[in-house]
Amino acid sequence: MTHPHLLRAITRRHFFRQSGFGIGGLALTALLDEKLFAQKRDDPLAPRAPHFAAKAKNIIYLFMAGAPSQLDLFDSKPALQKHDGQEIPAEFIPKGERFAFIKGTPRLLGSPFTFGKHGQSGAELSELLPHLATIADDIAIVRSVHTTQFNHAPGQLFMNTGSQVFGRPSIGSWLTYGLGSESRDLPGFVVLLSGLNAPDGGKSCWGSGFLPTVYQGVEFRSKGDPVLFVSNPDGVSPGVRRDSIDLITSLNALRRADTGDPEVDTRIASYEMAYRMQSSVPELTDISAEPAAIRERYGVEPGKVSFANNCLLARRLVERGVRFVQLYHRGWDTHGESVGTDIATKVPELCLETDRAATALVADLKQRGLLDTTLVIWGGEFGRTPMNEARGGSRLMGRDHHPRAFTMWMAGGGVKPGVTIGRTDDLGYNVIEDPVEVHDLHATILHLMGLDHTKLTYKFQGREFRLTDVSGELVTKLLA
Repeated sequence: MTHPHLLRAITRRHFFRQSGFGIGGLALTALLDEKLFAQKRDDPLAPRAPHFAAKAKNIIYLFMAGAPSQLDLFDSKPALQKHDGQEIPAEFIPKGERFAFIKGTPRLLGSPFTFGKHGQSGAELSELLPHLATIADDIAIVRSVHTTQFNHAPGQLFMNTGSQVFGRPSIGSWLTYGLGSESRDLPGFVVLLSGLNAPDGGKSCWGSGFLPTVYQGVEFRSKGDPVLFVSNPDGVSPGVRRDSIDLITSLNALRRADTGDPEVDTRIASYEMAYRMQSSVPELTDISAEPAAIRERYGVEPGKVSFANNCLLARRLVERGVRFVQLYHRGWDTHGESVGTDIATKVPELCLETDRAATALVADLKQRGLLDTTLVIWGGEFGRTPMNEARGGSRLMGRDHHPRAFTMWMAGGGVKPGVTIGRTDDLGYNVIEDPVEVHDLHATILHLMGLDHTKLTYKFQGREFRLTDVSGELVTKLLA
């Protein structure tokens, strides 16, 4: 048998071998049973004090995977309408510019949708967002976000982890690592999916990277068993389940004492959390118990997979102390290469699926007194070009990937309401006022949660890492 001291020397190897998804993803724990250990150890998800007074306690991040078209939703450009169909002037495109799919000299594409000003703030929004228009004075619109990535997988990874390569912790993992969770019976970081296809960045978008796997996101489902493998198998009673977990925990505690491997703590916490979730999750996900007026406001359909259902679940999760809830709604990739992927038909469909529920979420949080401490974020991984893609000679309206300028909106949690920040040029190609890069966005989100982005670090492979890498400035105009 290998000597225990040698096992302790290869802890990092154990970490990489045992990291992954599955029931380990349920490892967002409440207090461990300290009687099982000879020495008391800290709960990795116990609530921890922020660096300074926080504006927000929870985050709901509505991630529109596939990249919504800012030029058809938030950034009205009369010049595009005027010059629709003309070749884009060469001075707008930097020399050597690369596109994902556009070939040759592209032609400008005006939006087929009209815009109007709303609220006392005069926020300019597309006709496709009639519900969002009703809360225009509660949101902050940022038209000047930009990124370095122009393909979906690296773009989604960069927006979620601060890096375009796999293996870095997601923003939800950083937050639960830094602040812990206020929920004993639910994970601190929950992920909800809807839409047509999986996020291109995969589960790494909500993974814990090199942080202990106790901090990774746990995927909930809005149809069938909310969490896979939480229910007892046929013939296994709650008592048998409890006895089994107690035995496994005892064995794991012995293993932890022998190896010093922190991932054993993750396994212990995983079993304990899964046991408690058998009671907490069914009650949480029973949205039919919500008043009819609330269900109508969101447009939910109990038992179906939908963005609306997930928005209502998100509100119920933050009510129960979950730190970070991330909703992915997939399908915003509107290239126009075929019927159903074009701007004129697909964008209205997606807005019908999301506008009502996202607006209801903000209004519901506000009515319940939760919006002040809950930060709501809406956006994708990059934007869309002001030119028609015309892939393969397609005559349909479609826009290619565009990293240079796109729009996001935020509400609650210390965000200044009723403002529009940033400006793009006359065609919407480049940011010309108040640029906000991804690390700036991350730094600001952490700040609203009471964390200094330069101090939230984790030592890995001999250096200190952070979500914002070596950059990131606060977007002070966003702060209330």
